[in-house]
Amino acid sequence: MSRGGEQNAILKGTLDVLVLKALSQAPMHGFELTAWLERQADGALGLDDSAVYQALYRMEKRGLLTGEWAVSDKNRRARYYTLTRAGRAHLKAETGRLLRYADTVRSILAPGTQGG
Repeated sequence: MSRGGEQNAILKGTLDVLVLKALSQAPMHGFELTAWLERQADGALGLDDSAVYQALYRMEKRGLLTGEWAVSDKNRRARYYTLTRAGRAHLKAETGRLLRYADTVRSILAPGTQGG
């Protein structure tokens, strides 16, 4: 459950960056990755599994990550994803862009500003 019982919609373009961030920690399969993101967000994201798998497929096609079949810790066949060099570069660039965007929005909405 998220804080306050609310879930936040993921802004367009941020899911890929969040997935890349998760994979920068360690190779993961889709379910594991979704669970990691939800733990980091304290349940506030409400991720749709199918959206995560679509992001993985899309980024694998773009060469940002690679997938390899292996056996999970629950003895099930799972596809584990790993960042490529291009994926690490993309993560770095997009993280900077999103943080600058968040800072801009925060400065507009924060109390004491003309918009707040």
